Amino acid sequence: MIDRRTFGTIVGTGAVAATVAGLATGCATTGPDENKPAPPMAPGKERPGDAAAFGPLKQVEAGVLDVGYAEAGPADGPAVILLHGWPYDIHSYVAVAPLLAAKGYRVVVPYLRGHGTTRFLSRSTPRDPQQAAFALDIVALMDALGIKKAVLAGFDWGSRTADIIAALWPERVKGLVSVTGYLITNREANKQPLPPKSEWAWWYQYYFSTERGRKGLERYRDDLARLVWKFNSPTWGFDDATFERTATAFDNPDYVPIVIGNYRWRLGLTEGDPRHADIEARLARGPVITVPTITLDGAVDPFTPPGDGSAYRAKFTGKYAHRTLQGIGHNVPQEAPAAFAQAVVDVGRL
Repeated sequence: MIDRRTFGTIVGTGAVAATVAGLATGCATTGPDENKPAPPMAPGKERPGDAAAFGPLKQVEAGVLDVGYAEAGPADGPAVILLHGWPYDIHSYVAVAPLLAAKGYRVVVPYLRGHGTTRFLSRSTPRDPQQAAFALDIVALMDALGIKKAVLAGFDWGSRTADIIAALWPERVKGLVSVTGYLITNREANKQPLPPKSEWAWWYQYYFSTERGRKGLERYRDDLARLVWKFNSPTWGFDDATFERTATAFDNPDYVPIVIGNYRWRLGLTEGDPRHADIEARLARGPVITVPTITLDGAVDPFTPPGDGSAYRAKFTGKYAHRTLQGIGHNVPQEAPAAFAQAVVDVGRL
């Protein structure tokens, strides 16, 4: 028998098979030649559910963190940074990364703060969970790796982080792929109730606002994450090995305070670092995103807003396309890796 930490380091082979059939590409604002998609990605050969893994991870000091990350592709290739969400980790991109590396991209997949092998450099550094901190982490990572400009692509917390960087530091972003569109948090707007069905989908956000919820995450972090996976992606038949590979990321000593703090901050129950007050004030004004963007929605994702991207369309004022992925849930890159990788290639051509 091997323990969970050891299992997460085992190197597998192959990539999860996926196709781009049924991909809708509407809403492009560029001319037909500029927005012509690249040839379709070849799907991987691995059977769905097989446990692939990245090779040995790297570490780099960046800002307040020692960031753990996977890297693939040529070091001098155009950079792509892939950002995961919660309760997920870098393995959401284990099948996306080799597809992009084969196209010549330098692919960087970092663990966000509080996850995996990413650690704070100092015990005295506040474990700041607000959205600005995540964005500053990635900008610092880009500086540490010598990446002046990159395509940023993400889902869930990763979409929010990529959206923020694209909005506030567009000179660092060649293109943006954002699942569920515009996710920059407006805490004032969050004070308003949603329709009951939408509120119900966010049950864990309110659970985490209580001490009972904090203890629940501490004690049942794997059970809770597995439950969220099943709810978020009702058509995704992931197996135990796939889940356990990601669950190693939840063993990070800062996982619970970062997760609990993030959701409490969003609801206005805690305050963030005052040093980020100016950034948060800019974000509260809902800045538009001007860089070339492709937004993706999973059609069976319970958090996908109605209207085929229309709910957030006005927030993207640059070259733009929207795609809805039929039969796909919340974890788009792991459920539809070829479609996700194709969006990364295509946004670079906008």
